[in-house]
Amino acid sequence: MRVDIVTIFPSFFDVLDLSLLGKARAQGLFELGVHDLRDYTHDRHRTVDDTPYGGGAGMVMKPEPWGEALDVILADSPAVEEGNEPGAEQPLIIFPSPAGHVFTQATARRYANERHIVFGCGRYEGIDQRVFDYAATRARVELVSLGDYVLNGGEVAVMAMIEAFGRLIPGVVGNPLSLVEESHEDGLLEYPSYTKPAAWRGFEVPEVLLSGHHGKVAEWRKEQQIERTRRVRPDLLPEELR
Repeated sequence: MRVDIVTIFPSFFDVLDLSLLGKARAQGLFELGVHDLRDYTHDRHRTVDDTPYGGGAGMVMKPEPWGEALDVILADSPAVEEGNEPGAEQPLIIFPSPAGHVFTQATARRYANERHIVFGCGRYEGIDQRVFDYAATRARVELVSLGDYVLNGGEVAVMAMIEAFGRLIPGVVGNPLSLVEESHEDGLLEYPSYTKPAAWRGFEVPEVLLSGHHGKVAEWRKEQQIERTRRVRPDLLPEELR
């Protein structure tokens, strides 16, 4: 998989050199390119925004640097561009936006199977609409929201999405069973976890977890998943469990 990010704050993504994703990059499990949008400007101030047509507060990101950045990135995309083969899959361009569809674990699983994802990090009052329209002539385009709130820019949302789908790429997480028994993978929230010592500051590990009875442990964990989901996110429960 290849991931490209267009941003005016490229150093924000230095954190991707750390932890599991940093190891995955070093092992060649996925390729990352971070591109400074200001490198695609041609004035002395490296301007990427201007006042909105029709008036209003704030500034809007200009289409020219976005167009040049996308042209360069898509020119050598590992995904086959439209027209080269019947039914060939195009790259996927994702713009974080509160106007987009909500990102979920199912979305993360889908993105983990992509060959080439390009993220466009907006700032200010957003990106000129024509950038989305142009991008749709070159690739598949999705506007994606993390939830019903507004961030200062797209960088935090992009980091969250890369963390979510990156760990689903085969080989990134050492024990694949860790991906099976976590929140949202079976429609429920994850059960509580405990480790040594068995007693800590007056709090005890549930006796069933100390029993060594794997069947009872499995039953307890499922019960805890259902109870926690019913309490925190009842909308996730199937009808028969509500």
